Amino acid sequence: MTIRPKLWLHAAAAVVLASAAISSTGCQITEGGQTLPSAYYDKDDIQYYAPGPEFKLSKEAAAMKAYKADLEAQATRNSR
Repeated sequence: MTIRPKLWLHAAAAVVLASAAISSTGCQITEGGQTLPSAYYDKDDIQYYAPGPEFKLSKEAAAMKAYKADLEAQATRNSR
C-alpha cells in the first residue's frame, strides 16, 4: 500500500521538473537577423537594407541593349 503514494510522488516530481525544464529553456526564433528572445533585443539597433530591383541583372541588360543599338547604328551607317 505504501508503493502507490511513492509512485504518485515520483510522478508529480517528474511533472514539476519537466515543466520547470521546459519553461526555463524558452523558445527562440530568428527575426530580421536577430535571435529572439534575447536579453538585448529591445536595445539592439535595427539594420534596414532597402530592397533592390526585382531583376538582378538590370545593368547587364542595359549594356546589352546599348551594344545592340550601337551595332544597329553602325550597320545603318555602313549600308549608306
